[in-house]
Amino acid sequence: MTEKDLFEKLSYKRKDAYEQMSPEQVREMLDMCDEYRTFLDEGKTERECISLAEKMAIENSFRPLEEFDSLKPGDRVYCINRDKNILLAVIGEAGLEQGVNLVGAHVDSPRLDLKPNPLYEACDMALFKTHYYGGIKKYQWTAIPLALHGVVYTKSGEKIEICIGEKDTDPVFCVTDLLPHLAKDQMSKKMTEGIEGEALNILIGGIGAKAEGVSEPVKYKILSILNTLYGISEADFMRAELEAVPAFKARNVGLDESFVGAYGQDDRVCAFTTLKGILGMNETPHRTAVALLVDKEEIGSVGNTGMLSRFFEMALAEMLEKEIGSYSITAFNRMIRNSACLSSDVGAAVDPSYEGVNDKLNAAYAGKGILLMKYTGSRGKSGASDASAEFMQEIISILDAGQVVWQTGELGKVDQGGGGTIAMYVGNLNMDVIDCGVPVLSMHAPFEVTAKTDIYMAYRAYCAFYKLR
Repeated sequence: MTEKDLFEKLSYKRKDAYEQMSPEQVREMLDMCDEYRTFLDEGKTERECISLAEKMAIENSFRPLEEFDSLKPGDRVYCINRDKNILLAVIGEAGLEQGVNLVGAHVDSPRLDLKPNPLYEACDMALFKTHYYGGIKKYQWTAIPLALHGVVYTKSGEKIEICIGEKDTDPVFCVTDLLPHLAKDQMSKKMTEGIEGEALNILIGGIGAKAEGVSEPVKYKILSILNTLYGISEADFMRAELEAVPAFKARNVGLDESFVGAYGQDDRVCAFTTLKGILGMNETPHRTAVALLVDKEEIGSVGNTGMLSRFFEMALAEMLEKEIGSYSITAFNRMIRNSACLSSDVGAAVDPSYEGVNDKLNAAYAGKGILLMKYTGSRGKSGASDASAEFMQEIISILDAGQVVWQTGELGKVDQGGGGTIAMYVGNLNMDVIDCGVPVLSMHAPFEVTAKTDIYMAYRAYCAFYKLR
């Protein structure tokens, strides 16, 4: 063996995912990404994603957990929490006390939420006031077409579903921006201050109603339209969850169509591949396979639909009780301790226009496979979940055995910034966990970009974890 050969053998080098794929896998990847783009278009909010997930589950013979009096190997169950979380499970041959193989992702994404009292008139225009959700660059949300999604409850308790701006015949909305000719003061500000949160107001109308004695005719016109279309009044906004999201569709990106560009890929790219992994399990696994989609990750995983809620633990406890016939705290604790989780969340891909924010030896690259992040957090690992060497070895062995192309990375240079996932909250339960997801370009922008090969490798990784562990 030459010194060169020995060096190649001893060195670590990222693999190009596409070069490792067979023609059959390439075709499977392209078909999957076509389906993924449809998923993104139909699931632009957490509610819509959970509704889609339930539909997909039913089509693949999953039944609500509440319909089971007992559980046996091969049973396919799911349960939903407040229309914003879903847990799916395929019961394994080993008892639940032996632990579960969990893949968890989140389905919320940065957006503009309407305030509880949003509608006002100014300069003969009607606008909605918003409160942005999650970490955004505010300037990216101006001068782009927006759609309005969500639910409104009327005084009588009727639930009204809203979706305006997605059809070609629908109107869209937008946050206007200042023209460059008059933006001298604005352009001299820091980027974080150029657009203020209170300026993210959505233009929704400009024709006043011909109504005698009405002081705000444009607002009155909008209220009249909303009442005619949906039967709602202004007070009903206080019983609503309405989100403004980009109105454009998911698209192939590049002349070679090697990327997917769309809103909400953080973290719906991982939610989709997680779903595909568990839905495609046609054989009974050795250990119970569990997929979990949660809400509120972008604002700290808080509340009764975030990872910090007890929904996950309660669902597992109910499953355990249905399997063994009674509830045992000892059996529950053993189940948690013996379980393992892939925190299915995205990471940052190196952008050639902004390479300087990364330690390139420890950064993720688009097209180099699924990303393993041993730890996340900010700067000195604050808010991190730090996987053990033992668990890293186990997961890498599983990925290699499943012929999954993988890479490792961190979220930027040590002092540059950082971020968190649901991993730390899973780890707090005394469960092994590691972040394992798709690298993303333009993360948290209204139009994010992922490599199709990485999407496919994420799917293969979750399948391998379910079947090989």
